[in-house]
Amino acid sequence: MPAFEMNFDGLVGPTHNYGGLSYGNVASQSNSQACSNPREAALQGLAKMKALMEMGFKQGVLAPQERPDVAALRSLGFAGSDAEVISRAAREAMPLLAACMSASSMWTANSCTVSPSADTADGRVHFTAANLNCKFHRSIEHPTTSRVLAAMFADPQHFAHHAALPAVSQFGDEGAANHTRFCKSYGEPGVEFFVFGRSAFDSRFPAPQRYPARQTLEASQAVARLHGLSEEGVVYAQQTPAVIDQGVFHNDVIAVGNGEVLFYHQDAFLHTEPMLVELQEKLARRGGNFQAICVPREAVAVEDAVKSYLFNSQLLSRTDGSMLLIVPEECRSNARVWTYLQQLTSGSGPIREIKVFDLKQSMQNGGGPACLRLRVALKEHELAAVNPGVIMTPALYDTLTAWVHKHYRDRLNDSDLADPQLLVECRTALDELTRILKLGAVYPFQLT
Repeated sequence: MPAFEMNFDGLVGPTHNYGGLSYGNVASQSNSQACSNPREAALQGLAKMKALMEMGFKQGVLAPQERPDVAALRSLGFAGSDAEVISRAAREAMPLLAACMSASSMWTANSCTVSPSADTADGRVHFTAANLNCKFHRSIEHPTTSRVLAAMFADPQHFAHHAALPAVSQFGDEGAANHTRFCKSYGEPGVEFFVFGRSAFDSRFPAPQRYPARQTLEASQAVARLHGLSEEGVVYAQQTPAVIDQGVFHNDVIAVGNGEVLFYHQDAFLHTEPMLVELQEKLARRGGNFQAICVPREAVAVEDAVKSYLFNSQLLSRTDGSMLLIVPEECRSNARVWTYLQQLTSGSGPIREIKVFDLKQSMQNGGGPACLRLRVALKEHELAAVNPGVIMTPALYDTLTAWVHKHYRDRLNDSDLADPQLLVECRTALDELTRILKLGAVYPFQLT
């Protein structure tokens, strides 16, 4: 039965701003308080979606969240009308208002973890919304994320949805940013690769000293159980703690995988060799031929990988069996990274072509091409069951481009976050968007 990998890119929300909220994310902190351009950010993301669609890849869109999150501010003691809540928060607790204004849901690699039906015990595609509890501004996303995913993948015959894990540090879950799936083909059983930064209960696992390890082993194990994955179809690996302390806050900043290929930095993992052997053996038992492409530290230092987001790229399978690597413009601007990529594609390996995209607005906030997309492997009948309103087409691209121009500001700074009118603009835009994408009522303001 034919099967496809579909990429659902996050549509950047109208409140895209540089709040510097993500400790451990070097780009996010470096550009804190800079003036952002929400319109440009959304259009850059849409341009990437359109380009991949035109290359023949299955492409979808995932809606942004309502911001500011007035309900979150009310739960923290701010009372009155919506405008009064925003104004008081701006006067008394600007960092809280900035957190509740964040458009970070654009990075849909963190929205959830997905297991295809070929891997799960009940033969359905499983989704577990990520609790993202390491950062307050992201921890408030999962209720809306769950509603949006349920509206996109609504048929219970084909899709199963799980609530986020308990919102405590022991089960910190960052979604697909720490999850990769290897397979011979998308419709056949594969091996799901869960990467964690620390263990919550086992002191034998070392932890980083400077920045937090956001994903726990226990969270990864819980998701695997919820999805009904077999032991033969799962491999767990730990990030190198010292690399997390250099700004590698998610595994997708230091490694990317697709099909039978893992593209990773030499310093990405602890105990790399036994991990690679386990991946190779388990994928071989499922008919696959695992291939590991290691980028040596002498060619690309971790610092260069973090600055360029070389590994926060999309690795896509083409019909001729070769692979295409989608990278941000920052890779071309880094001489060492660009030299390595030219050498990579000049050989006989699986990665044959590089395509560069300008995603500066997202990159300055700490998210590259891989952050912006959620991968969902779907068999033909499952794809037919996806809400057609979220599947990218030339007509939808034109409609969304016009929608962005109609509703988005072209600049946003700290003082603008205190403007109650921004909430009105956001709600007006999202109300129209739910009709465009045929999502129904998914936002809090639509549910009251």
